[in-house]
Amino acid sequence: MAAPFFSTPFQPYVYQSQQEAVIPFQILGGEAQIVQIMLKPQDKVIARPGSLCYMSGSIQMENVYLPENEVGMWQWLFGKTVTSIFFINSGSSDGFVGIAAPSLARILPIDLAVFGGEILCQPDAFLCSVNDVKVSNTSDQRARNAIAGAEGFLRQKLTGQGLAFIVAGGSVVQKNLEDGEVLAVDVSCIAAVTATVNVQIKYNSPIRRVVFGGDNLVTAILTGPGIVFIQSLPFHRLSQRIARAVTSPNMRENPKFFIQIAIFFFLAYVVIVSSLILTDV
Repeated sequence: MAAPFFSTPFQPYVYQSQQEAVIPFQILGGEAQIVQIMLKPQDKVIARPGSLCYMSGSIQMENVYLPENEVGMWQWLFGKTVTSIFFINSGSSDGFVGIAAPSLARILPIDLAVFGGEILCQPDAFLCSVNDVKVSNTSDQRARNAIAGAEGFLRQKLTGQGLAFIVAGGSVVQKNLEDGEVLAVDVSCIAAVTATVNVQIKYNSPIRRVVFGGDNLVTAILTGPGIVFIQSLPFHRLSQRIARAVTSPNMRENPKFFIQIAIFFFLAYVVIVSSLILTDV
């Protein structure tokens, strides 16, 4: 079983699969973490492209396409990567590979055998895996769960009996929901949930706030039993705050500046056209 993610940093952990394969790993750092995985000869790790930080000299890296890791045509057209990176220890002695989180995020080791062989994650949550792990992108076909933005309708599903490492932004809280227990969470703050959790979407604001923007517009109502991992700083929220900080002072003070300008020109257009019509009459 994988060690709990909230243990002391820099402490080495040991993962033992059902086939008695023992793989030590270590999670390093505080906020932008790195997972260092020890590999025996011929052992391998599958990771997302661009996640390598360092590796020993005996590790060989190969970019391959995995048919079992389903990536739809639409995801590929919009920039989703269709390949994965293999790290294989081709030497005669033990080696290691360091996989880094892509942002200010924590790395959570998830032993899928403990979670019933399946867990649902936020898009791009998968970082790397050991042994039997399949990654697929799924869409929730229920109309009540369809919301604006990719994070609302595109979810990442991890299945298998191996060890997966996922990322979550900021601080992470694990909630164990009893049967029938209800928890309300902002949609963007959900990092992962087990398949046994029932998820329903609730809109908190009038349609005018949805159109003109706003925070905490959509809440997920989670009903147990199951486990949910909650992140305090989703990546898109962090990127929005950075974008506002680097814009001009007027845009920082009023993020809806462009919308107000568009409304102003539209009203001016209506006034001009109306005056021309009345003049002709």
